[in-house]
Amino acid sequence: MFRTSARLGLVAVIAVLGVTGCSQGKPEAEKPRVATLIPPSASAAPSASAAPERPRQRLDDTEADYQALVKPYQKCMKAQGFADQKSGASWAEGDDVPEELRKAQDACKNFWPLPPWEMDDANPEAKDFARDTVKCLKAKGVKYVEVADDGIGISSGGKDNDSRSIALTGEYLDACQREVAAKK
Repeated sequence: MFRTSARLGLVAVIAVLGVTGCSQGKPEAEKPRVATLIPPSASAAPSASAAPERPRQRLDDTEADYQALVKPYQKCMKAQGFADQKSGASWAEGDDVPEELRKAQDACKNFWPLPPWEMDDANPEAKDFARDTVKCLKAKGVKYVEVADDGIGISSGGKDNDSRSIALTGEYLDACQREVAAKK
């Protein structure tokens, strides 16, 4: 019996020495390595030449939120020599824009807010969102409403510009958009 317990004790001592010996070979300062998608040569900081990311409107933005989004654009346009506009409009669009205004708009385009993602033509689900919004508006009593020709906008009033449909669209559009977005 003594021999068996002595052997077990000897095995336990060897096991402890083996574990202790293995752990002493690894320096304490070395940290465990974690897998990453960023190669070691890549810098974590963005380059100074990177263009600022355009702000994006949200469906739940208030008018005050929108005005805050367009302030950088207005500031840029003012620096280009064009006075502020209270509405935050892009000053002019289309073929009738004077060349100097077009240049200023191009210089400031990175500050102009993108539409909400649900209504952005870059979103592959934007057309579904528009269709579902039209269904919601019709369920609320809007008679003349449809998806616009661009596939993502909403057009109301029909050929006769039905004032009731236009008014109801204005009344229910935000609620329908939020309702549809909540379901997705």
